[in-house]
Amino acid sequence: MRYAIIADIHSNLEALQVVLEDIKEQKCTHYACVGDVVGYNANPKECLDIIRSMGMPCVKGNHDEYCSSEDPLEGFNPHAAEAVNWTRRQLNDEDRQWLRDFKYLRMVASFSMVHATLDGPQRWGYVFDKLAAAASFTYQNTSVCFFGHTHVPVAFIRDSMVRGGTYSKFKVEPGKKYFVNVGAVGQPRDGNPKAGYVVYDMDEGTIELRRLKYDIAAAQKKILDAGLPERLAERLAYGR
Repeated sequence: MRYAIIADIHSNLEALQVVLEDIKEQKCTHYACVGDVVGYNANPKECLDIIRSMGMPCVKGNHDEYCSSEDPLEGFNPHAAEAVNWTRRQLNDEDRQWLRDFKYLRMVASFSMVHATLDGPQRWGYVFDKLAAAASFTYQNTSVCFFGHTHVPVAFIRDSMVRGGTYSKFKVEPGKKYFVNVGAVGQPRDGNPKAGYVVYDMDEGTIELRRLKYDIAAAQKKILDAGLPERLAERLAYGR
């Protein structure tokens, strides 16, 4: 089985379409989503409909949670809050219920998925370093767990110690645990504006990060035309 693992689509239709086309070319047989289908960008309904129609297993991201509720957005970044409120108006009751039904943690085949952290998946903590990864490894019951939320692709490995770093492709070795951020389809933040996702070849035991160019200018224009914050359009070009 070849799994395409996607995350942090964030309503970016242009990036999602390019990723899905590449997934077909890579001959992936299965799909899974590590959360945040919506938020930030200008096509939440279209992206949600695509992911829902594909029937793939998904876990809940923080924007999936915020955009499917009516809770006040206290302490939010103003740009993020504006995007959440705008996105709420684009979704119908059925869309919101679909997002609400996501679980925080899922087992898929022999691997697990969580949007943020395993030690507190509902608290939306960020895993940028080995210390934060170590806390999740304590709760990891599978050899591989995929996560998102930071929009920065990085792989943490626990054998005798916790190591971590960027990656392009690596082999999953017996006896080790891997906590792998698959990058972001719709809003990369590692300084590389290309859309990112992972191919997990379970037969070969390999995990490969793929990065793809997409029509950033078209996505930016939609953001501005929708009246969303200009900052959300600008950051797409820089991957920040």
